[in-house]
Amino acid sequence: MDLATMRTTVRRDLHDEDSSNYRWTDDELDRHIDHAVSDVSRAVPLEGIEALLIANDDDKDIDISSVTDRIAVDAVEYPTDEDPRRYRRFSVWADMLTLLIDDSVTKDEDVNMYYSRKHTLTDTSTLPVYLEDLVATGAAAYATREWAAYAINQANIGGEDVPAQFLKWANERLDYYRKELKRQSRRSSIRVRELYSSE
Repeated sequence: MDLATMRTTVRRDLHDEDSSNYRWTDDELDRHIDHAVSDVSRAVPLEGIEALLIANDDDKDIDISSVTDRIAVDAVEYPTDEDPRRYRRFSVWADMLTLLIDDSVTKDEDVNMYYSRKHTLTDTSTLPVYLEDLVATGAAAYATREWAAYAINQANIGGEDVPAQFLKWANERLDYYRKELKRQSRRSSIRVRELYSSE
């Protein structure tokens, strides 16, 4: 599903399908969709590998500021040409990854960083199909909550309780959405990992 299709799905959920009189602009919905994609990415991130280089001899600090979609670093492999792979202890502070090893390192040696990153939803998508409805649910809830807050001091042809009804619906959907995020989260499930020695 691409962003345009997701936006159409969210509009359908919000009953906002009259293109001559949309309640939410495309930009507003895109912001809420991106918010939901960020939430889902923290629960069920996209897994990535980034090839890094040692900058200087015996310098175990590696700048990772170029990896802008990073959520968390999960593992670091060094050196990269061993079988079985050799994973190492590391720390991350801001945009600096530090190898916590006693071995010396050499300039331009490869380091593989295994990391969790944000999903993308543009003309293409990295979201698994089973998470698309969850993103739509979250985006619709965020959009409705935003509209309810805006409508509190506005004249409304549906009556003065319309903002409260919107807010109630939004909060119910957000509650469901957050429970589903928690259920889908990789932190709440058992993950099979092979134990390995770090040295």
